[in-house]
Amino acid sequence: MTAEDQKAFEDEIYAFVGREVCPPTPARDDVNNAMIRQWTEIIGDTNPAYTDAAWAAGSARGKTIAPPAMMYVWGQEGFKVTTGRPADAQADLVNLFNKHGYTGVLGTNVRQEYFREVSPGDNVVMTMTIDNISERKTTGRGPGYFFETLATFTNQHGEKIGTQRFKVLKFIPQEQPATAASEQALKVPTRIASVRGHDNGWWWNAVDDGKVLIQRCKDCQTLRHPPRPMCGHCQSMEWDSIESTLDGEVLSYTCVRYPAVPGYPKDPICAVIGLGEGTNLVANVVGCEYSDVFIGMKVKGKVERVDEKTILPQFYPL
Repeated sequence: MTAEDQKAFEDEIYAFVGREVCPPTPARDDVNNAMIRQWTEIIGDTNPAYTDAAWAAGSARGKTIAPPAMMYVWGQEGFKVTTGRPADAQADLVNLFNKHGYTGVLGTNVRQEYFREVSPGDNVVMTMTIDNISERKTTGRGPGYFFETLATFTNQHGEKIGTQRFKVLKFIPQEQPATAASEQALKVPTRIASVRGHDNGWWWNAVDDGKVLIQRCKDCQTLRHPPRPMCGHCQSMEWDSIESTLDGEVLSYTCVRYPAVPGYPKDPICAVIGLGEGTNLVANVVGCEYSDVFIGMKVKGKVERVDEKTILPQFYPL
């Protein structure tokens, strides 16, 4: 691409900055108790402000609220997106990048800010624009551009609830040397590695040692999972952990049949397991057929190696 071609291309992509991706769109369903309950049960968040109407009635708010992190959930389109999304500015921008060889895509960052709470009966309205596009960058993935969308959420009165910024890298994939590509093709695929950060690395390290630990607040003894820095009950930052017996019960389950993912077994059964200690864990149910699984089924967990790089807790029917 010549310098003139490069400038013409950049003039085209930068013209997208400020364009509207989604006009103000009310959620199809108002904020409601059922979805809040399901969200908090799966996440394991026991904050009474979300689901305990009696507790909330005596609080300063006088009513329950939705978890702020659900802000983006209310306007999601659901199953119909599998039939294809209508054209919009973001889709047009992605197609323009693809046309010029920037076919690689990587989500790099998401940041939410919260300004106002919502309660059952409120309606969340989302507006989205393309906020900014970077200059051409040289990255480990290949040369490319970062673009960021800005979603703004308001309630039915036009009052701002919060914002979400989502940054994506569109890049030209680097070609692999022929020998490296050949060697890579011969390797047996493994599962996607767990993301280990400051707040959860200790948990995965324990799994590597054959144990499933449950984080416990030192001040109020409340158990919580997944790991996080603050107790949702008393807001203490002090914690230790206990080891789970891995006695459990199936609370919810599904079978991931399509598409098949390299490195994973065929038709894996993924379940939410209610542990005997009182917290929930997402894990695979093995040693049985999908048709044999049912809500309330008693299971026993084992921490075992599932491929050459990965150790995970898996649950077997009793």
